Amino acid sequence: MAKLDVLLITPPSRIEVYQKLSGEYAAIEPPVWSLLIAKYLLNRGYSVKVLDAEAELLTHKETAEKICKENPLLAVYMIYGQQPSASTQCMPGGRKTAKIMNELSNGEIKSIVVGTHSSALPKRTLEEEPYNFVCQGEGPITIEQLLKVIKKGSMNYEKIPGLWYKESNEIKSNKSASMFENLDKDLPGQAWELLDLSKYKAHNWHTFHDLDSRNKYASLQTSLGCPFKCTFCCINAPFERNTIRFWSPKHIIKEIKYLVDNHGIYNIKIPDEMFVLNPKQVTGICDEIEKEGLGKKLNFWAYARIDTLNDNEMLKKMFKAGFKWLALGIESSSEHVRDGVVKGRFDNFDIEGIVKKVRSMGFYVGANYIFGLPDDTEDTMKETLDLSMRINSEWSNFYSAMAYPGSQLYSYAKNKKWILPDDNNGPGWIGYSQHAYETLPLPTETLKGSKVLDFRDKAFNIYFENADYLSMINKTYGEKTVNHIKKMTNHKINRKHHNTEVNY
Repeated sequence: MAKLDVLLITPPSRIEVYQKLSGEYAAIEPPVWSLLIAKYLLNRGYSVKVLDAEAELLTHKETAEKICKENPLLAVYMIYGQQPSASTQCMPGGRKTAKIMNELSNGEIKSIVVGTHSSALPKRTLEEEPYNFVCQGEGPITIEQLLKVIKKGSMNYEKIPGLWYKESNEIKSNKSASMFENLDKDLPGQAWELLDLSKYKAHNWHTFHDLDSRNKYASLQTSLGCPFKCTFCCINAPFERNTIRFWSPKHIIKEIKYLVDNHGIYNIKIPDEMFVLNPKQVTGICDEIEKEGLGKKLNFWAYARIDTLNDNEMLKKMFKAGFKWLALGIESSSEHVRDGVVKGRFDNFDIEGIVKKVRSMGFYVGANYIFGLPDDTEDTMKETLDLSMRINSEWSNFYSAMAYPGSQLYSYAKNKKWILPDDNNGPGWIGYSQHAYETLPLPTETLKGSKVLDFRDKAFNIYFENADYLSMINKTYGEKTVNHIKKMTNHKINRKHHNTEVNY
């Protein structure tokens, strides 16, 4: 007889997704959605545990064995990555773990998968993956209602919102669960007490000022969703519509104080897809931080868009409240390329001018660039790399364009019959990882995907080995950080198309 109602599982994916970078350089993220759902269920009287195989450095078999030992009524596979669009490449890790769990338990432990990918492709997920159920949506209501049915010993699933299931080998689905509107009331925080927070690790750049502090780290959600409709983004797949909902500043400060007072954690990521959007919300949080006198101690990073950084008073409050890093989605130097993916609205002059402004105010910048968007050519990709070198920000992420399931770009690529990782002869979902051996990015109208990937890998080293960049880092952070970066660039990513003949 199961003693535990729910086990929320983050299956292992790091080695496949990041290769050698999975050791010293990649972050280990606290499972935010697991903690939100755990708190929701705990408040309703259910027994809940979280199993984070990534933090515990478990293999797929070890993870499955732990699940079977816990013997929950419901095993909930939480398939999310380290950034909002990174669910898809974590699907293989969940599949491997669930298959072993099914074998070890003789199929007696019921399982459901939750995440951006499964919300984007629920029918296909149920057809292809080894789970009993698929959740389309945020998850808490679906899981709670499914638990009620399981506890009754019933198989009457048709009234459970957001649930996909099989009945006599026929796939069935129910209406979506309503989105929560009052987050303070409906999702009142993250169940931090279920984790050993010492096992988590910040992104290396987040702690360039003190690399020894990486294990004092947490990830804190302050809003859900995004009102924008960037063609390459799939963040809103679990939600009914493109919108954003907020937890109140008073709720957020309680979470921050818990992390500081109970765990001495000051390095905090805000994983919201768009934190710097609503000045009233942002300044409200900053005011609460200032009331507690925490601004000088905290080291936040948060996502922003170039066109959300016009309010200088808001920015001043942010910096004073401990927001040290801004992650900026620049994507491409070409306004034409950005407009082609519904990302434009700011010209090249504004990009460089606004980045210069926020850095002059004291912020560090992590700039995000994408190579291989549909209208990209080799020349426009070079222009984007040139822009990154001129900006010379403290960190830069270089991505290959991916048509993630749930994005408009996925449908566009399917209609164009472009080669995608999930095609019959493709590498599967792991091909959507930026750093995997099997990475398979989008082609453009003029370039093969392999050419885009090679450009991306070359750009990474050009940027981080550049003398001007290393000189700036030495001046800002010191020699220890410079040596850390030099060691990082010695890790060359192994790519399948360099070792085998593939036509992409």
